[in-house]
This record gives sequence, structure tokens and C-alpha cells, in this order.
Amino acid sequence: MLSNSRFFIRSLLIVLSFLATWIVLTASAANEGRDHKKLSGDANRGEESATFAEGLAAWEQVYSVLTSPRCINCHTATNYPQQGDDRHRHFANVVRGGPEGQGVPALYCVGCHQEVNADSTGVPGGLNWHLAPLSMRWQDTNDKPLSSAAVCRAVTDRSRNENMDGPALLKHHEEAVLVLWAWNPGRRPDGTMRTVPPLTHAEFVNATRTWVEAGTPCPRTR
Repeated sequence: MLSNSRFFIRSLLIVLSFLATWIVLTASAANEGRDHKKLSGDANRGEESATFAEGLAAWEQVYSVLTSPRCINCHTATNYPQQGDDRHRHFANVVRGGPEGQGVPALYCVGCHQEVNADSTGVPGGLNWHLAPLSMRWQDTNDKPLSSAAVCRAVTDRSRNENMDGPALLKHHEEAVLVLWAWNPGRRPDGTMRTVPPLTHAEFVNATRTWVEAGTPCPRTR
């Protein structure tokens, strides 16, 4: 009888020892899992922050193109377009006209600006030549470029940008005829070549893509 009791006690101790070991190992594994999850979460938050930062940096590249003379001359806040790298008022007192920015009778934009550049006369051209709407003005009434944040807000506001979301903006920057014209602006009346934006078109598109993939972030300053 005593022998059976001792056997029972030894068996119980073995079982309890095994159970205790299992509990310790399980708790350790759970802690490691939580630590790993925390580290992964921290890493993911770092990646998100980096992507956001990359998006902002890419936007600044986009902004440098949008506010170059080839683009901003037709994104005015006034009733007229501008010309030249010094962005002076358009020759012959050309005015915006109606909301579509195509000029007025006898001075419609397409009356002089054909579908291609006229290098013999120095008149630039592109399909459906016109001013951008006032909702897409990228300068103030004193002809000073708006801040990066202000232009970004305008470009991403779908109530102002013809309802374009990020992918549509990317497509516009890739394919729109008058956007592409900025990198093929033709000759001035004196025969010299017009300047082009500070980035190549490929660089501009890549910057736009990075910005769009980051969620089209805008600077928080005014």
C-alpha cells in the first residue's frame, strides 16, 4: 500500500513538473510573439512615415515644374495669359474670355495658336490651346507663384481640378497634349529655343507617380 502511494506521488510530481515546464515555455513564446509584433508594427509605421516623406519630396519636384514659365504662364489669376521666361503680359492684350479660357471673338487662342508650333513665326501651338481655369491658378494677382501648399491643395481638390483623383492626375501629367508641350515648346520669334521645365518629362511623371502612391500628400504650411 505504501509502495503504491509512493508511486502515485512520484507520478504526480513528474506530471506537475512537465506541466510547469509547458507553462513556462508557452508564456515565453507568447512574450516573444508580442515583442515581434510590436517590432513589426514599429517598422511598418517607419515605412509609412518614409513613404509619406517621399511623397512630400516628390511633390516639391512636381511643384518646380508646375511653377516654371512653360506651365504657370497659362495658370494665371488674371484675365490674361503670360509669355516668356519673365512672364510678361501676352502680346496684343489677349484676354481670357469665357470660363473655358479660349479668348474672345477675333482674338480666340486657336486663331493664332495652331495644333503644332510654328517655328517660322515663333508662335507656339498645341491641340485646343487655352488658358487653365481660374480654379487652377498657380499665382496671385500680383503674378507671384502661390506657395507649394496652396498649389498642392488646388491640384488635389476634385471640386476644382475636373474631378481628377490621384491616378487621373498621373495620367494627365503623362498624356495631356498641353502638358507634353512644355517639353517641346518650339522657338521664340527671334529663333532661339524656349526653355523647358527643370525636370525631364520622365522625371516629372516619376515624381508624380511617387506622390500619388504616397496618397498625394500636401505640405502643411500655407
